[in-house]
Order: sequence, then C-alpha cells, then structure tokens
Amino acid sequence: MKITKIVLIALMMLSIEIGTAQEGLPVYSDYLTDNYYLLHPSMAGASNCSQIRITGRRNWVGEENTPGLFTAAYNGRIGERSGIGAILYNDKNGFTSQTGGYLTYAHHLMFSRSESDLNQLSFGLSAGIIQYRLDQSSFVANDPLIGSGSLSSSEFNIDFGLSYNLYNFYTHVTVKNLLKNSGINNDLQITDNLRNYLVSVGYVFDRPGKAFSYEPSLLYSYRDGPRLSTIDFNLKVYSDISFGKIWGGLSYRRSFDSIDFVEGAEVKSQNLSHVTPFFGVNFGKYMIAYNYSYQSSPITFNNGGFHQITLGIDFSCRAKKYACFCPWVE
Repeated sequence: MKITKIVLIALMMLSIEIGTAQEGLPVYSDYLTDNYYLLHPSMAGASNCSQIRITGRRNWVGEENTPGLFTAAYNGRIGERSGIGAILYNDKNGFTSQTGGYLTYAHHLMFSRSESDLNQLSFGLSAGIIQYRLDQSSFVANDPLIGSGSLSSSEFNIDFGLSYNLYNFYTHVTVKNLLKNSGINNDLQITDNLRNYLVSVGYVFDRPGKAFSYEPSLLYSYRDGPRLSTIDFNLKVYSDISFGKIWGGLSYRRSFDSIDFVEGAEVKSQNLSHVTPFFGVNFGKYMIAYNYSYQSSPITFNNGGFHQITLGIDFSCRAKKYACFCPWVE
C-alpha cells in the first residue's frame, strides 16, 4: 500500500510538468538552447538569421514506452518589419499522444533612431491544428465500455505573445492555447481550458575584454484550467571562441503548488522540483545543444532523468546591426 501511494504521488507531481496529452506543445527547458521562438511567437524573425531548430526529448530514461517529444521549428524575417515561422511536433505520453502544426506571423517595431541601438517591440500570433489520439488497442479485452481501436480528434488553437528587447535586456509575455479544446475526453469531467500564461525576463551582463558573459533570467508559467504555476530560475554563461560561441548554464524549476501525502503517521507535502544543466555550441552557421533534467523531489517515479538534444542551422543572415550583447537576436 505504501509503495502504491508513493507511485501515485509521483505521478500526480509529474502531471504538473507533463500534464495530459492535450495541453498543446509542452513547456520544457528547450527555450534555453537558442530556441526562444518555440515558446514565444513574437520571436519569429527577431534574429538576424533565419533559423531551423530540431529537438528530441525522452523522459524517464531506463523505462519502456516512456513519454517523448519531437519538434521541428523554422522562423525568419520577411521584409524589414515582419517575421514568419512554422512548428511541427509530436508529443507521446503513454496511451495518449498529440501531433500538431502551427504557422506564425510576427511584426517588429523599432523605436531607436539608429539600427545600431536595439529598442524593439514585437507582436506574434500563431495558429495551429492539433490532433489528439488515444490508443486503446492494449486495454482490457472484451470490456463493453472500451473500444478496441484508437480515438482521435482534431482541434484548432492559437497563441499570442509580445516581446520587448532593449539592448541587453528582454522580456516576453505569451498566452498559449487561447481557445478551448476538449480533445478526446468530452465524456470526462476535466477542464477544456488549456490556457497557459508565460512571462519571462532576462538580462546579459557583458563586460568588455572579459572572457565570459552572464545571463540570469526567469520564466513564470500559470496554467489557467488546473490553476497550477511554476517558475524557472536560469543562469546562462557565454564565451566567444575562434570558431563560434560556447555556452551553458543551469535551470531550476519549482512549482508553487504542493501535494500532501501520508507517510507513516506523518503528513508531508511535496512540490515539483527539476534541476536542468544545459550546454551548447555555435560553430559557423550550425548549433548543437544538450540538456538533462533531474527530478530533485524526494519522491519520484524513476531515477532516470529527461534527456533532450537540439540541432540547429542559421541561414540568410543579415549583417550584425546592434551594438549590444544580445544573442537571441544576433
């Protein structure tokens, strides 16, 4: 009985991070690996280069049929003030999965007198189609309440965001899943409100003549339906080298919401807690990055962590404009 309680508690805590397979594109730590557009539609075309980023993620390494995520994203500038983007993804979590695609348009307003000064406000809108699936083929046989095949449903949703970049400072505000989606669970008493509010802020401390630059940042997430919130504390370090740039850092994610459980005669509580080291390198027009998330909560489903790899390529680059250390737009 005690083991069963511990497993259930671990699964409930992980649901804060992973959720059901109908929450839209999950919010992990891949935005820290030179991939801000994946999280914020207003960053489409914000960089001096057009970008392609591909990610692969696997959770609970060491277990069979564990959750996994694949994403492919493109964004680039069109004209002087507009950006476009596209995202394809597949997210599988147990018997449920979702496959989605988004198209994005962003508009960038420059307030500075010269393009050497970065003072830019950006707006972005993404619209996408998501197909939700439930595979029942391995469920209990001959149960009249359960079909033998798969259920699927396709629905439409939109994300909206804005970004403000001022020299080495940035902030983003994004609302994901503005519309209601019932997915394949219309017959269950669950919320169809998948709205997720994201607010992030960061600054790069760049000292001329020094080998390293430092970027502390925060990301706050509030999921409106289940009323769950988390915060990421991040520190990223950059260093220029002869063939490009290397960078790495550490992210700590913690939920504000705890779950109470009984252990023996004592009532305890636990918050979701993740530690994610990450590192990457830009060499010429190519980029490769890796991050590993470790569950630091005392009760977990599995000791195996979450591995993620990001591959990228930049092309159609314009000459560097801004007199600042702002890697997210360079």
